[in-house]
Amino acid sequence: MADAAATFVGRERELQVLEDAWSGPRGAFIPVYGRRRVGKSALLLEWLGKKPGIYQVGKVAPAELQIRELLEAAAQALKQPLLATAPARGWKEAFELIEQSWTKAERLVLVLDEFQWMVSASPELPSVLQELWDRRWKTSKRLMLVLCGSFIGFMEREVLGSKSPLFGRRTAQIHLKPFGWGEAARFHPGYSLQARAEAYFICGGIPQYLETFDSSRSIRANIEANLLHEFAPLYREPEFLLREELREVEKYHAVLYAIAEGHYTQKEIAEATALPLRSLHYWLEQLVQLGYVARRHPLTGGPVKQRAVRFVLEDPLLRFWFRFVFPHRSAVARLGPSAAYLELIKPQLEGYFGLCFERLCREALPWLWASEKVTADAQVGEYWDKAVQLDVVGARSDGVIDLGECKWGAVGSPKALRDELERKVLAYPNPKNATLVRRLFVREARSPRDDGAKWYDLESLYALAQRAAAR
Repeated sequence: MADAAATFVGRERELQVLEDAWSGPRGAFIPVYGRRRVGKSALLLEWLGKKPGIYQVGKVAPAELQIRELLEAAAQALKQPLLATAPARGWKEAFELIEQSWTKAERLVLVLDEFQWMVSASPELPSVLQELWDRRWKTSKRLMLVLCGSFIGFMEREVLGSKSPLFGRRTAQIHLKPFGWGEAARFHPGYSLQARAEAYFICGGIPQYLETFDSSRSIRANIEANLLHEFAPLYREPEFLLREELREVEKYHAVLYAIAEGHYTQKEIAEATALPLRSLHYWLEQLVQLGYVARRHPLTGGPVKQRAVRFVLEDPLLRFWFRFVFPHRSAVARLGPSAAYLELIKPQLEGYFGLCFERLCREALPWLWASEKVTADAQVGEYWDKAVQLDVVGARSDGVIDLGECKWGAVGSPKALRDELERKVLAYPNPKNATLVRRLFVREARSPRDDGAKWYDLESLYALAQRAAAR
């Protein structure tokens, strides 16, 4: 397990939002949402601690069963045994029974986790909560409501959306996102910076995945132990993840595999999967809503050309799994972990990490701006056309565009790398005639240079992340 597996890592800002709401002078209603495995339940359970609270997890089950389980959980939490068998003809009566049973002065926390499954069984539930909130809870300090869900589209539509009965009633909200690479490094303090980055390239910022990597083992040993045999904890994780959320999983597998293979446009994905182009939008949109796939477009600071939009795998574990494990399941079983790593993964791993490093550098760009006292609004992305590919593009509202080149492998000639960036800068369209800033990102430091570009290595980037976290 990771060094920090036994302790809760990070989420200081989110914990403070919950604490402020609980101790505040008015009613509190906070939706908490984010993709699966991101740590929503762990966050809420960590924050609840010894606070008086009822924590109920929704499931695919009849409403009557879920209401009964809520009352049983309330009976235990409030030390009111009669609640477990109290008659309740619906959610409203169940909530009212809980209210009546809570007689202490401090605020009671009611957490409804996996809220989407409760609503699936009881479509009226948001309206019930809206009525209770409007009539009593919003002006009372007696109860704090937290609704938690894994399906981002559902939460944004049915809880936060303008057509939801609960629209406009939240007092705060938490969209819990995966850790960035700077925070993810806290899971493996025993690793070198390179190994921390490589663990992030595979696990992403998902706490559950990061905890499977043991920093007393090498990255290779962790790949073999966690991904390359039948009983490994992450060997089937993408399958489980998709089956929990989606139907027709085979079609989603085909789409994700096609993207992992380098088919980025809808037309290319349709051709690679033999799925109808007219229907592909639906499957892609589901993956986008779940946070597993993202849209990208060439960033110039000008209008977006929809025909240039690409779809990319946003989730690092899915990206790694569909690149190296899914297409080679039979070979992995036949060869065993060690031989499978040597034959199927090692020859391509350095190049793969190079692509991941580009993402890390794009994540770092806003921190670089902050360190330079840049306050302008900005977009971060990349640029591509038939003639040029730029790894990092930051289009700012102050008339500046940052252009960057990333190099994960050894840099044989700094001058050659600088010249390569300059060729790409000259080929960049720059439709608004912005001032162009050159940035170069490398894995290992080289001697200082003054060549008109700003240079960064892993050490400086992780130091930047630490300073940003301390602010």
